[in-house]
Amino acid sequence: MAHPKSRVSKSSKNKRRTHHKAAMPQLAICKTTGEAHVMHRAYWHEGSMYYKGQVVIQAKEVEEVE
Repeated sequence: MAHPKSRVSKSSKNKRRTHHKAAMPQLAICKTTGEAHVMHRAYWHEGSMYYKGQVVIQAKEVEEVE
């Protein structure tokens, strides 16, 4: 186990941790669907999954019985 030579005060610890905060995620707007989504992530739109403007998983088509 590591043993620190001296105790780090609360204020010094908090000064070091000021930059450890969550950043707002980068949002992009798809040119194909016009949907806002997190960059570099696949997203669902109307039952289909899109990534980089292309359909990755096609939505299931429901047949109507008359």
